[in-house]
Amino acid sequence: MTPVANTACRLSLLQAAWVVARRDFMTILFSRSFVFFLLGPLFPLVVGSLAGGIGQRVESEAARPVIGIAMTAADTEAILAARQSLAKELGPALPDMVVSKRLDPGEIFDAQALLARREGNLAAVLTGTPADPELVATPERLQWWTGPVSLIAGAALRDTPAVYPEVRTQVVAVTGASEQRGRLRTAQAGQLMLFLLIILLAGMVLSNLVEEKANKVIEILAAAIPMDAVFLGKLFAMLAVSLVGIAVWATVIGAVVGLSGFEGLMGNAIDLSSLPEPGVGWPLFFALGIAYFAMGYLLLGSVFLAIGSLANTVREVQTLSMPVTMMQVLLFLFASLAVGSSGQPIEWAAIAFPFSSPFAMFARAAQYESLWPHVLALGWQVAWVAITIRLGAALFRKRVMKSGSQGAKRNRNLRTLVASAFSKGSKNAL
Repeated sequence: MTPVANTACRLSLLQAAWVVARRDFMTILFSRSFVFFLLGPLFPLVVGSLAGGIGQRVESEAARPVIGIAMTAADTEAILAARQSLAKELGPALPDMVVSKRLDPGEIFDAQALLARREGNLAAVLTGTPADPELVATPERLQWWTGPVSLIAGAALRDTPAVYPEVRTQVVAVTGASEQRGRLRTAQAGQLMLFLLIILLAGMVLSNLVEEKANKVIEILAAAIPMDAVFLGKLFAMLAVSLVGIAVWATVIGAVVGLSGFEGLMGNAIDLSSLPEPGVGWPLFFALGIAYFAMGYLLLGSVFLAIGSLANTVREVQTLSMPVTMMQVLLFLFASLAVGSSGQPIEWAAIAFPFSSPFAMFARAAQYESLWPHVLALGWQVAWVAITIRLGAALFRKRVMKSGSQGAKRNRNLRTLVASAFSKGSKNAL
């Protein structure tokens, strides 16, 4: 029995971590709780997207604001005929018009009093004559409708031809200032998405560790293989599960948007077409997003694992994890503040501090073309992942395994149990 135990203990750190990662990944991926975890965020997104699209369609099909015409009968007919002829080419660009009142020659009409009654969908009143039109409306309506009304009035002048000056145009490339502002918006959107995904998914690490502490599985694992390998395997298993979840959510959301034919709630909230191309280009930007998500997840997950070593119940986990979550929010705000301070000490501080580094560097990928800083930053973050795993494993050994004479005796008993399981051919011992 002893040689078997020695063989199990001779697993390298990476081999032992692979065993734990494979076990956790398969167990979580095919569990019912993971299926419901995937469905949880999808329900509000799908319902919100459908509701937003339906609301947008209802709003577009509802009665549009109209312009009331208060002119003499001849002028009214001329305006309506001009609008109808122009509608064949311009269509929705022209405002809808209705007859408010056909005036007698010389009759004075109070347009403001008509609008003050707030009847129906009347948003403006057109008075005067086609040669001298007067539009009464709110400032924003005047800004929208002055041009189309002028075009309709000009087309209504049959005897007096309207002369429209030719407007010369010149296309100019995007200026440096506008490109910088656009990339800044891309950086801020990327940071926000990265933060939300990490906060949403990192909590799975805590719940998994607390469950295994309660049923003593974690102690059996720690007795069989190094604790560093247990932490490393669990973190990478949770990271793989999180990437699967993100892939499922992205696929479902893309399918809903594609099948529904409208942008919906999320499309109205975030106009993705307004985001210009990031500095490193879209393919590398998404690749670096995955890399920085992995680094941020592993860094925060290693801290959560260390917290799990201090908690025995779910209530204690919630109490202990709250300060870490709030600190992560502050670090995200710190990295967001550094986006607008390029080259200044606050940006270098955000890049150097490991827990804000993924957010700061992801924003930098949207703003600048150079790639070598990302290589250095990812190496720096990998080093800190190793450090936090080592510290968390040491804390777990001290708090849970209780290193010492009694802890050593208990570990020997656990190793005996593990060796017995191996000798019986159990493939699920780990």
